[in-house]
Amino acid sequence: MGEQERMVEAILFASVEPVTVRELESRMPHGCDAAEALQHLRNRYEGRGVRVVKVGDAWAIRTAPDLGFLMSRETVETRKLSRAAIETLAIIAYHQPVTRAEIEEIRGVSVSRGTVDQLLEMEWIRFGRRKMTPGRPVTFVVTQSFLDHFGLESARDLPGLKELRSAGLLDSTPPGMMPTMGEGDVDLEEETDEGQSEMFED
Repeated sequence: MGEQERMVEAILFASVEPVTVRELESRMPHGCDAAEALQHLRNRYEGRGVRVVKVGDAWAIRTAPDLGFLMSRETVETRKLSRAAIETLAIIAYHQPVTRAEIEEIRGVSVSRGTVDQLLEMEWIRFGRRKMTPGRPVTFVVTQSFLDHFGLESARDLPGLKELRSAGLLDSTPPGMMPTMGEGDVDLEEETDEGQSEMFED
């Protein structure tokens, strides 16, 4: 293993959060090629117990998906996430960047400030660029934390994305054709492990 790979490996191993190529190179000696070292490292870890994975525009060392059960604890923490929050999160993930008005058009009901604040507090969504439309409304996009939590490299890896596009449900403008669901609460079970968790709906 080359010295550059060893340095990248050490940084990723010690970092809880994913690290970008720029951040890696800022910590490494001048002239190092972190991107090349990452690719060699990724190949070296292929098929092993941990993998070097891309999360958005950053990189991390994560447990191989098929071995995640070894890291789970016996305790299960139950959290409440409202149906409105689940729907809002899904709309943002599939339609980003999307404004509050566009979310409301798709859902067919208004979006409360509390729902958006909850998702912002969880750091699963963040503010995007303002749209160049009257009023310059803010937009929302999903975060690297969202991608990391669900094991996605980018929002393009969301399940069913191709099918939704082919069905015309992900045009550049909100179609307002998606079925609207109720406002009740949904119980989610979050099984905690070493900095990672799996969330699923009952």
